[in-house]
Amino acid sequence: MSFEQVIQLDGTSLTIDQVVQAARHQQAISLSEGAIKKVTLSRSMVEQMVEEKRVVYGITTGFGKFSDVMISREDVSQLQENLIMSHACGMGEPYATEVVRAIMVLRINALSQGFSGIRLQTLQLLVEMCNRGVHPIIPQQGSLGASGDLAPLAHMVLPMLGKGEAEFAGTRMKGMDALKAAGLEPIRLEAKEGLALINGTQAMTSLLCLALHDARMLMENAEVIASLSVEALHGIPKAYDAQLHAVRPHPGQQESARRMLLHLEQSERTTEQGEIRVQDAYSLRCIPQVHGATRDTLEYVWQTVTRECNSVTDNPILFTETGDVISGGNFHGQPMALVADFLAIAFSELANISERRTERLVNPQLSSLPAFLTPNGGLHSGFMIAQYAAASIVSENKVLCHPASVDSIPSSANQEDHVSMGTTSARKLRTVLANVRKVLAIEYLCACQAIDFSTGKLGKGTEVAYSRLRSLIPKLVDDRELHVDMAVTDKILHEYVGQPL
Repeated sequence: MSFEQVIQLDGTSLTIDQVVQAARHQQAISLSEGAIKKVTLSRSMVEQMVEEKRVVYGITTGFGKFSDVMISREDVSQLQENLIMSHACGMGEPYATEVVRAIMVLRINALSQGFSGIRLQTLQLLVEMCNRGVHPIIPQQGSLGASGDLAPLAHMVLPMLGKGEAEFAGTRMKGMDALKAAGLEPIRLEAKEGLALINGTQAMTSLLCLALHDARMLMENAEVIASLSVEALHGIPKAYDAQLHAVRPHPGQQESARRMLLHLEQSERTTEQGEIRVQDAYSLRCIPQVHGATRDTLEYVWQTVTRECNSVTDNPILFTETGDVISGGNFHGQPMALVADFLAIAFSELANISERRTERLVNPQLSSLPAFLTPNGGLHSGFMIAQYAAASIVSENKVLCHPASVDSIPSSANQEDHVSMGTTSARKLRTVLANVRKVLAIEYLCACQAIDFSTGKLGKGTEVAYSRLRSLIPKLVDDRELHVDMAVTDKILHEYVGQPL
């Protein structure tokens, strides 16, 4: 994948792939000229409101339940700093560096649209922290996903003030020390800036961006691995015929069927209807229908999250053209909460059907293969317990897929009386996806082992996937520590294992 030299942020054109580039590959970022102009104009509007002593939420008033408390001009700066310190209430293990970087990039992009009233120098500090590798320590727990991700984003801001903690050059240290080590100076927040920095959905959206990137890889690998299982079980690819799927024209179903046929092209391991059996079990025959539904979900969530990446999600929002300052609810995480839960449910189904194919591979009552794919059953157990592990992980996903978005609990003295729990949804999603990859890894191992019990040319896509695994993991003859093979296979699946289609 080729990267731009610098990812330019203008607030409206950021892609999920660019977020991943900046988060995982430390790609540099900058503000566009248009963004600089809009941010400067928006800031002048805030300064005018402070000068005129206008009553504006979060600028000349307190926050949440204290929105009716007026703040003097002399205390405006202290108000913003107090906001950050008091809202930095996260707990638990910190987010990985890639998540923190994605949060920073997304918050910068949202603020660069010029609807938030932040000073350019404040925003530039956040840009420089990202580019120089000053990564705030952000605990994972504490966000309700309603007034945005208040607690996580407050922790992001603390090092900007010379407070909190940050990671720099692989070392965790005080925020002030991290800034100095990177050649940066802390800032003092002015009117509206604290609120602008922490009112947003960037924690949950960052998790979703990274999850979507991983989900896309899982989707492609799930189909080439399923194709290997079809070959190992001498399945019937006629079920993937384009005619069949044209009369139920869901795009994902049609695409999955097309890819299955491409992976199996030129295979000598598949059969015709009636040759061995008239039709296959659902876990083989219905791959396009099940995988395709997940594909359609992935596409929908991708579009929704891309929209959120380029949205203004703080409060109040300043409209420089009309002079309006509107206090609303763009910070509410419901759109992200719902799609995170939806994607978790959709991808858990890839693991559900994968485990059923694994069962068919290891169970001699469901195939002509040796029991548990070992040539020396009795003395050796082969892949018996590998299927147990897959079943266990699938069961765990069933618990994790209970939607967090159906829950709400009031906060801020019932001022914030409906919350999204979107960050919880997004955190669970990443765990679900990691579990799906593990289950697919087990099917991958079993399918390749099963293929070794027969002969014949593999398909164009499956041959590549088979060779990829066998280059690192030999056929199982005698029992060995399978967890080692499983871990290696899981690592392989971080990349695409089939032939490019």
